[in-house]
Amino acid sequence: MQRRPFLKLATALAVAGTIAGAASADTIRIGAVAPKTGGLAGGAAVTQWPTIALWVDQVNADGGLTVDGEKMMIELIEYDDQTNPGETIKAVQRLATQDEAHFIIAPYGTGLNLAAAPIFARYGYPQIAVSAITDQQPELSAQFPDMFFTLGTTSALAEDAVKILTDMREAGQLGNKIAMVNVADAFGIELATVARERFAEAGFELVYDTSYPLGTQDLSPVMKAAKAAEPDAFVAWSYPPDTFALTEQAIIEDLDVQAFYTAVATPFPAYGARFGAAANGNLGAGGVNPDSEAFQAYATAHQEVTGVAPDSWASATTYASLEILQQSIEAVGLDRAAVADHIRATTFETVLGPMSFANNNSNEAFWTVGQWQDGVYRGVAARGRDGAAEVQLKDGWGSDS
Repeated sequence: MQRRPFLKLATALAVAGTIAGAASADTIRIGAVAPKTGGLAGGAAVTQWPTIALWVDQVNADGGLTVDGEKMMIELIEYDDQTNPGETIKAVQRLATQDEAHFIIAPYGTGLNLAAAPIFARYGYPQIAVSAITDQQPELSAQFPDMFFTLGTTSALAEDAVKILTDMREAGQLGNKIAMVNVADAFGIELATVARERFAEAGFELVYDTSYPLGTQDLSPVMKAAKAAEPDAFVAWSYPPDTFALTEQAIIEDLDVQAFYTAVATPFPAYGARFGAAANGNLGAGGVNPDSEAFQAYATAHQEVTGVAPDSWASATTYASLEILQQSIEAVGLDRAAVADHIRATTFETVLGPMSFANNNSNEAFWTVGQWQDGVYRGVAARGRDGAAEVQLKDGWGSDS
């Protein structure tokens, strides 16, 4: 556990450093629970922890949050949940009961957000979930009225990926055979289930369809089997370690497909850096409009404060969720129920543009599919967002593999 009133970071890894300073009457305690170890630690280290560090840095550099006319510095209290739902639950409970956090930032990952939702609800904390994609949002919002969603639904992500492949096929750029794999947790299973139905409706043939356990180290058998099925497109509903490993194996096997899609981590700067020209044309989850002035300003600040670049999908959405939390606290104070009501009723100006929550879901505006194009990850499909780029054809694995 770490407590921090204020610290300007040289690198994102400094988020895990030693924290000094005690709470005071002028301090607002903000809790954060996410992986620093375990299978999702790499993703959280890109998307979650640096963005939180940036927000705390900026708020405290400005004198803190304005609460009832007074400035309050943020004291950040961090826990590593080890990518373990049980540890997520224990950490959120400790933040609520022992640390007496005023607010708690939602965890990282679909499964960990779902695991923590009852604890957020039990203690009356609004939960602005970012890295949680599920078609269960209406049911979850009814069960947990102060749980909010920002990154879209399973169906939207899967449907838009299928539509891009369908459009390519209709244009004569893609054959009809799909190899599909998924990580066997809530995120991957739900996406594969929806995609399987949509591919069938679109008349595609699934020539390979399998799952693999979360944390699988060797994915070479999966890629060898996928290649043996001779697909025209490869689709993986994957988490960061799998996304890198599957792409690596596709290059090793020289997988000959017209479309290659991996999910989480495809928008990470490290993905483009690792695979270089081999990444060109690769499709993935989410996206941004990298030409947006607001995103460019955010990315510049992210680099300056944390020493690393943000990803091109959920990093900015995480920052937007913190902007929403900040604007709500400054509007109504530290009453958590009032903050939740304010989130429900308000349209917020964020780094991504206006965001609001109809039925607790910001589902009218989000990115669904992106693509690496000449070294830049660009959104190519979205719901209610401007700036989508045209899809480019993938032409082999380049020369940097």
